[in-house]
Amino acid sequence: MTALSSENCSFQYQLRQTNQPLDVNCLLFLIILGKILLNIFTLGMRRKNTCQNFMEYFCISLAFIDLLLLINISIILYFRDFVLLSIRFTKYHICLFTQIISFTYGFLHYPVFLIACIDYCLNFSKTTKLSFKCQKLFYFFTVILIWISVLAYVLGDPAIYQSLKPQNAYSHHCPFYVSIQSYWLSFFMVMILFVAFITSWEEVTTLVQAVRITSYMNETILYFPFSSHSNYTVRSKKIFLSKLIVCFLSTWLPFVLLQVIILFLKVQVPAYIEMNIPWLYFVNSFLIATVYWFNCNKLNLRDIGLPLDPFVNWKCCFIPLTIPNLEQIEKPISIMIC
Repeated sequence: MTALSSENCSFQYQLRQTNQPLDVNCLLFLIILGKILLNIFTLGMRRKNTCQNFMEYFCISLAFIDLLLLINISIILYFRDFVLLSIRFTKYHICLFTQIISFTYGFLHYPVFLIACIDYCLNFSKTTKLSFKCQKLFYFFTVILIWISVLAYVLGDPAIYQSLKPQNAYSHHCPFYVSIQSYWLSFFMVMILFVAFITSWEEVTTLVQAVRITSYMNETILYFPFSSHSNYTVRSKKIFLSKLIVCFLSTWLPFVLLQVIILFLKVQVPAYIEMNIPWLYFVNSFLIATVYWFNCNKLNLRDIGLPLDPFVNWKCCFIPLTIPNLEQIEKPISIMIC
């Protein structure tokens, strides 16, 4: 009787062990692996002929940090318990490293947004005339300085230190920081897009009905009919805004809808997931459109030195009404950045 009961207990114990949910460390590994695959896909899809800018360098650095995190998680999962440089590493450190990364990512949204905005404003005004090599070095050291500064703040903050104590990470659940910065930044951009769309919805509707999508010189472009007496300067900010909205939403509409759902449902996304390369390129396109709109009176529609977007095609061909087919001309009358 005793032997039978002990066998039953052993069987029940094994059953409970097999029915346990997926280990949180393995789940973290799968999530980071999926994020890295998304990083590779996004970086591979972007245009390669864009000019040097801060956001490009930061996106590459983010992909590198994600890769380092995945390597650390893989090593700890494989060896489980080992000593390196007199430091004992266990599965607890998987949670610890991911928590530190979450806090670091969570505090990066505002600085990256601000620096990228300043970078585009300076590039547009052409006040800085650095050589190509100096510009690369400047962006490289700026990105490193941002990472070091935010990481130092995270490791030196007493409140964050308390949340990183071992007893908080040994439990079955590994809590992660949810960034308030990303929430308000997403809310700000969605509201700006909503107000811009409401303000110029008539122009947007008219533009969408007239727009044509075609291929010209191996590049997908949008072209619109226009009166032959039009010149090459942008005079109406409202009309220009409608063109910006059409170009922006033609690429980022699914992502905008995703942001609306997250904001409406108040979904709490961990910061190590929320800071990703598609999100950064979305912010990048928003900043480029904003800089274009604020400098609309200074734009030369034939200027090819303006900031280029890795994803949104801001090039719109405006073809005279007398030309029914784009292929009938060797060069478009005007290819504008708008």
